[in-house]
Amino acid sequence: MKYKDKIKGLFKEEIFFEDKLILLSNSSTFDNQNQTNDTFTEKWKELDKKVDGEEYNFESYQKKWFLELYGFSSEKELGNFLKGKIIIDAGCGLGYKSNWFASLAPDSLVIGIDFSNSVILASKKYKNVENLYFVQGDIAETKIKLNSINLVICDQVIMHTENPDLTFNHLSNLLTPDGQFCCYVYSKKALPRELLDDYFRNETHKLTNDQIWELSEQLTELGKRLQELNVKINSPEIPLLGIKAGEYDIQRFIYWNFIKCFFNEELGKETSIATNFDWYSPSNAKRFSESEFIEMINNNHLEIEYFHIEEACYSGRFKKI
Repeated sequence: MKYKDKIKGLFKEEIFFEDKLILLSNSSTFDNQNQTNDTFTEKWKELDKKVDGEEYNFESYQKKWFLELYGFSSEKELGNFLKGKIIIDAGCGLGYKSNWFASLAPDSLVIGIDFSNSVILASKKYKNVENLYFVQGDIAETKIKLNSINLVICDQVIMHTENPDLTFNHLSNLLTPDGQFCCYVYSKKALPRELLDDYFRNETHKLTNDQIWELSEQLTELGKRLQELNVKINSPEIPLLGIKAGEYDIQRFIYWNFIKCFFNEELGKETSIATNFDWYSPSNAKRFSESEFIEMINNNHLEIEYFHIEEACYSGRFKKI
């Protein structure tokens, strides 16, 4: 009961619990957001059924990457950072990272929020985790009181909201004085890749999930075959196309500059297919330049504590000032 009373005090309106789940909303007034929500419901449903071993590999890979994205040297360091905080995991999906945070800091309160039906699965799977609850609702309008959350984590999600700048502003405003925000955004790629990606943002409305799964499987196979070539090339710099000079594996050269064809042998075929589905299916998938992301951070009166750059993304920890 101590956690339920604390959670009730965080919200601006009366809420009701269904065991470990709070149902606020599962639909948006924006068509693109509803289409994006539906695709992630589909993705998480399929990932939840993955073959033995792949689920563990996927979660292990994501946890290790999370430490890199947000500047933690170990789980112990992350656990110390989380200790005693009220934490929002905004866009929690199946909730495995929410559960991770809750287990690393048992004296914290973790609330996972997601628009998709994944939170229903998560609330059942982790129903015995005392300090973990889930909300089905919009992370762009959480109905949580301002200045009430010690830590907001929005990992690999904010670009899938209808207006990422407004979502970032809303989540920033939830922070207590000196609260922190961990956030990740997609980075802009070379021009040919950006043009193809923008094309799919529109075309997804015309395709069924089955068609996008089929495309994702084909692209996974393409990525696998390109990797197996084990060929490297030296590319010249082509500034007008945004192609950087350097030595590339042929699969990565095509991947970063022309078409996403993800394949990771460690994660396995099914998870690789789901990763490609994740990219090509949602209508909402905004990409940022480094300067655009930093401008958004500064505009929301946040100070950069840690900033991470890699080809796929920008991420970091930002403190409210």
